[in-house]
Amino acid sequence: MSQEPLEPYVYDRRRLVVGLVSLFLVYFTMAYFLQALNIARPKIAADLDGMGLYAWSVSLPGLVGAFVTLIFGKLSDIYGRRIMMLIAIAFALLGSVLSALSSSFVLLVAAICVGSLGTGAMMPLVFAVVGDMFPPVERSKWIGMLQLPMGVAAMFGPALGGWFADTWGWRYFFWSTVPLLALCLALVPFGIPAPSGARVKRRIDYVGSVWMVLASSALIVGISLAGERYAWGSPEIVGLLAVSLVCWVLFFRTEYRAEEPVLDPLVLRNRSFNTVAASSFLSFFGQMAMMMYFPMFLQGVQGIGAARSGWIFTPYSVLMAFIGVPVGFLLGRTKRYKWMYVLGFGIVTFDMFAVAFLGEDTPALMSLAVSALAGLGLGAIPTVNTMVVQNAVPRRLLGSSMGAIFFCLMMAVAISPAILGAVMNAGYARTLARTLPEALGRVADAETMATLTDSQVLLSREKMGELETRFRALGGEGAGLFAPTVEAIRTSMHAGLRRVFWLGAFTMLGAFLIILTIPEVPIGSEPPPG
Repeated sequence: MSQEPLEPYVYDRRRLVVGLVSLFLVYFTMAYFLQALNIARPKIAADLDGMGLYAWSVSLPGLVGAFVTLIFGKLSDIYGRRIMMLIAIAFALLGSVLSALSSSFVLLVAAICVGSLGTGAMMPLVFAVVGDMFPPVERSKWIGMLQLPMGVAAMFGPALGGWFADTWGWRYFFWSTVPLLALCLALVPFGIPAPSGARVKRRIDYVGSVWMVLASSALIVGISLAGERYAWGSPEIVGLLAVSLVCWVLFFRTEYRAEEPVLDPLVLRNRSFNTVAASSFLSFFGQMAMMMYFPMFLQGVQGIGAARSGWIFTPYSVLMAFIGVPVGFLLGRTKRYKWMYVLGFGIVTFDMFAVAFLGEDTPALMSLAVSALAGLGLGAIPTVNTMVVQNAVPRRLLGSSMGAIFFCLMMAVAISPAILGAVMNAGYARTLARTLPEALGRVADAETMATLTDSQVLLSREKMGELETRFRALGGEGAGLFAPTVEAIRTSMHAGLRRVFWLGAFTMLGAFLIILTIPEVPIGSEPPPG
């Protein structure tokens, strides 16, 4: 079916200014939400008795985000960026309200999933709009400049997330996003134009979308349940993974035959896209280890409060954001990017191996340095990824290509917490069984012993107080066992986290080796026809 002709890069000055302001605000709001939530999440899980579902609080929203990145990207190519952006913001707003009203951790996870229908689509849509506004060389500068609102959010988001959790309560964090999202809804219609010209009727690839949803869901649920509720070789897990494999095969067969595929085969055949997608997928295991479990290490193992851990984590977020600004200008001037990949992945690989050696007595200054080095290494990668992928495909596929690369990222967001969580829980349980005081089994009842399987007591003063009360009720011997039991829990948490960091380090090494093979196609060169 024929495609409608693309408009040239023409925005009048007023539309350009309002458009950039609206994009910067959308990007800032999304970044603030994610940055603050990463720090507040351990405290939220502890307060709502949700530590057992901690990994699910990331993997399930990540799964939802993976769906919408691909689908919204394609739909924006068909119906225009503005309407899809407004729908995404509306979902994010609804998710924030539902999260603030959640009375249990299960309801909170469901509410964040609703919000992920919006936040998952916002980033690829923002980059696709920038692709509509500017030609490639100038585009690199503005994609880099988009890291400014990301940097501002990174400066204050983690600290605010910890502050809300420690003072007013984490619900106020979700309420704080509501006015920002409402302002985004008001600005976007003025800054992003509706599609003009004759619209060509297109057939949406419903069949491919269904296969993609089934394949992704079966894969993530199977990986999430493996090792905890079912053995990896159990019929349940093998069956889910087999269903996923079959659905993936059917999905790709459908895409090669569809008139309007969700994931265009031209994108799938592109070597640059595939290299970026594979390295980004693997690298996200290391990134998730930092974003999810480094705050837990600071708060649980080192005993640092949520607010202070937010400040320690801030250099990671700030540098990861602001490094993208000069990188965008360098890309526009040199049009070369491979050396940036090698340097960035090399730094963060070294840093992830260093994180695995941190301990309970590691000075806070060292944790701060590790945080900063990780942000420095990762900072260039999002900007370079965006430019490399957009440079590799025809302009008509900007939305699809952005959706596809962020689909890979969101699949990593969905899968990595399940695997990292399983590794964490296995290391915690094995070490706890070895380090608990031997006398505890004689004096503690089954209910008290069951509470020790969850490390949330290290993250919540209330839970720690409840555990101490339980031990004092056991008499003098029980009171004397409280301190060594808490130390055993701390040691076990550290053992589990160390396994997580080792896995993150080796997957980051794999990403580094893959990115070494990327072809260097100068920015601004003619993409393949399509």
